[in-house]
Amino acid sequence: MVLSVLTASITINWLWTSGLLIVTMTLGWLERRFIKSREDRINKWILLALYGVNFILLIGVFATLLWIWNWDVISWITSTWDASLLVIEQQVGQFIATIAVVMVMSFLIKVAKITFRGFGKKPGALQRRRETIGRLMTSVSTYTLVAISIIIVLAIWGINVVPALAGLGIAGLVIGLGAQKFINDLISGFFIIFEHHFDVGDTIEVTGFKGTVVDIGLKTTRIKNWKGDIRIVANGEISSLINFSKDTSLAVVDFSIGYRENIREVIELMTSELRVLKSQHSQVLAHPEVAGVIALNASGIDIRITCLCESEKHYAVERAIREIVKTVCDSHGIEIPYPQVVVHQASK
Repeated sequence: MVLSVLTASITINWLWTSGLLIVTMTLGWLERRFIKSREDRINKWILLALYGVNFILLIGVFATLLWIWNWDVISWITSTWDASLLVIEQQVGQFIATIAVVMVMSFLIKVAKITFRGFGKKPGALQRRRETIGRLMTSVSTYTLVAISIIIVLAIWGINVVPALAGLGIAGLVIGLGAQKFINDLISGFFIIFEHHFDVGDTIEVTGFKGTVVDIGLKTTRIKNWKGDIRIVANGEISSLINFSKDTSLAVVDFSIGYRENIREVIELMTSELRVLKSQHSQVLAHPEVAGVIALNASGIDIRITCLCESEKHYAVERAIREIVKTVCDSHGIEIPYPQVVVHQASK
């Protein structure tokens, strides 16, 4: 009789538990279906109220489950609170010391970030170089301070850190043997930064991807192209690259004229008309030069114009040169040839 009553009681408890779990899953489904999908359109106060009601219902379901299975919540909370107070009273010194270490560590990390970021923002010829080294030192100092703080906190709580450090050394050796590529990336990162292969803000081309360096780390480098695409390249994979920011750039524009035109007169005219380019574009470092004839094609004569510009500023200069060439040719009646097909019809 007692066994049947006990079995019936447990069965009822499981039925109640299953019903409450179904209610909980239904609440979760309703929240995802009707609330989260409309978060942008619901007033924030109404949204907070709905989430608050949902949270209260979940707490109620949890409390009901504890009551069904005769869990004495009040006694458990009281005993846990008393035990926590006893631990705090006995180890208040360790708590205070830990909080002090965390506060000092946070302060030093902020000081390091401010110092190195300010170092990288100083204007000058080596600003990109300083910014690159500043970001690297910020990362290294942050990791170093966190590691030192963890060791100090462990020592405060009575943990012998000497065996732990020895174990970390052995574990590091084992991991290093299996992570040679990772170590190769770190070593390559050091050489890239300290041998000044490129800096943050330089335009480079790596494995066929050309863009501006937005970030340099010890393991990876981030490159952003003109379309906004970002490629993350492991430093160990950068075996060769092209740095377009190390020196000035040269704008090169080729155009064609007809065979009936006077080559010398066209060259002198273009040389005279293109001198306004330097005053109109600040990135032009010297007056454009008409190099002369570079090819005799089937439909015209190719002439080349070159212009010395600031690093990676030649694209806009080339567009401006083409515009001037077209305008000058139109205003002076200079023929710009294009492919033509001559058809002869045989007489009968």
